[in-house]
Amino acid sequence: MSVLPYFSVFIFHLCIVLGYWLGGAGNFLAPLVIFVVVPLLDVVFGRDSRNYTAEEYEELEHRLSFRFVTVLYALVQLTLVVWGAYALGWQPKSMQWWEMLGLALSIGVVNGNGINFAHELLHKPTKFEQFCGKALLMSVSYMHFFIEHIRGHHVRIATPEDPASARRNESFYAFFPRTVIGSWQSAWELETSRLRKRNIPVWHWRNQMLWFTVLPILCAAALGLTFGGIAVAFFAFQSYVAIQELEMINYVEHYGLSRKKLPNGRYENVSAIHSWEAREALTNTLLIKLQRHADHHINPIRRYQSLRVFEESPQMPTGYPGMMLMSLVPPLFFRVMNPRIDKHEKRLQDAL
Repeated sequence: MSVLPYFSVFIFHLCIVLGYWLGGAGNFLAPLVIFVVVPLLDVVFGRDSRNYTAEEYEELEHRLSFRFVTVLYALVQLTLVVWGAYALGWQPKSMQWWEMLGLALSIGVVNGNGINFAHELLHKPTKFEQFCGKALLMSVSYMHFFIEHIRGHHVRIATPEDPASARRNESFYAFFPRTVIGSWQSAWELETSRLRKRNIPVWHWRNQMLWFTVLPILCAAALGLTFGGIAVAFFAFQSYVAIQELEMINYVEHYGLSRKKLPNGRYENVSAIHSWEAREALTNTLLIKLQRHADHHINPIRRYQSLRVFEESPQMPTGYPGMMLMSLVPPLFFRVMNPRIDKHEKRLQDAL
């Protein structure tokens, strides 16, 4: 398997620069490509259900070229944020307000995919990869995700205790504030619990949550001092767009799925039946196989290039971009997804 297809993700960044150069409606080019062109091309490219042999897996896991894509993404995104602040802070007179909005929106949408790359990096054991992941999260003001996702979501997935698992018939508009607030609270509780076990005061420099709150503010302040107040507004807006995009993905990944509670009060182990899967070849390339989500929860440190598909995993009707658009129309989303939940649960019942 070649690493080259994964470099195609940088097409989105080129769309931003090209749209800015074209001007006018061209500033909306990146969201148009991501949410219209890519879902259409998903149909053309079809699905990929390939798994790898043990020998292929071992070889893929240790290929450094795949790691280079994720680290390069961090550098490109940080550069993009600075460039966006420059373009909007120093050049606003040549742009109409709606063009500025389009550019900021485009950067936010593409940086939302950057959280996906941060997600890949944060799960890895090397300090350098984790540093790159944290830098990506800093650029969109969502650094607490590092704590909550690994120590919270991966433990509580598909349970009522998990703020990142959407419940059946819960709209995205209800889920979004619940998960944003709940995830931050969970990260704070997890971090303060870690500090107490080490007899470290909560208000201490070793409290990661304090750093995760301060660093994005310092980043915004640095952009503001360099490029003006518009740069601060841009940083906040693109962060919001990226966060909303991440939570749309969280919303669809486990919607309506639940783990059974055992007589001892614990939940059954996480398995392939607790995550929605999508096998669209193109979006799996552009999203570094995030749509093979079940295997990620079973094997969190497995690298993206070798993630597997499972026959027992419930299947989404489209790739993530199409599902994200569908989530914005709750009646349509429920009409499509609820019968799939019923079918999935019946299959599990029949298998007993």
